[in-house]
Amino acid sequence: MDRTFFDSVKEASSFPFSKMVITGIVTILLILTSLPTHAQFEAAEFEKITQEKRAKFERQTRDISLTGQGLYEDTKLDDRQTNEIRARLQALFGDPTQTLEDLINKDNFRLGKAIQFEYWFMVNDSIPLMVLDWNGPFGSGLTYGGASKYVDLMPQIKREFAQKLMSVKRFGEYEDFFYSPEKQQWFIVKYEDGKFRTEEIDSPEGMSID
Repeated sequence: MDRTFFDSVKEASSFPFSKMVITGIVTILLILTSLPTHAQFEAAEFEKITQEKRAKFERQTRDISLTGQGLYEDTKLDDRQTNEIRARLQALFGDPTQTLEDLINKDNFRLGKAIQFEYWFMVNDSIPLMVLDWNGPFGSGLTYGGASKYVDLMPQIKREFAQKLMSVKRFGEYEDFFYSPEKQQWFIVKYEDGKFRTEEIDSPEGMSID
């Protein structure tokens, strides 16, 4: 019968020097298994991209494709009205990275881009994440986009993001514009003095839908 590796180890262990070698190997293996796994994703830190840093962020992520894959799992945040989530975002991260007011006068603007707000983040210094409304104050939850190369991390990132927002106790005040293509109507959306308001308005100055 062929001898196995373990048979050889047992035979070698009868010699004092070999015992030392085997003990050393076992010790090294124990040390290696006790070392932390650096690739493990332990916690998400969210750096909001400010309006001033949008161009730099776009250059850095030019070759990275965004996907919603891995970001579809429901959280408690998804059941909240978007105007409430916007107030939570304001409290935690301040002003959005960009709003409809920033987008509407660009040459490539389309009605499909008529969002109320967008927040861009760099998670743990290397993972791009974008969240935005999908129907202004008339929707619930958010639309998410994450870097496709990190799709396996996206469920955890979304859970931690939702937990941070749900932990907000005091909402932040804000005022945004929103245009509804379906209603063909402009709105001003606010959280002010503890109340949410969505009011129909005429086209704001300098913002027109052709």
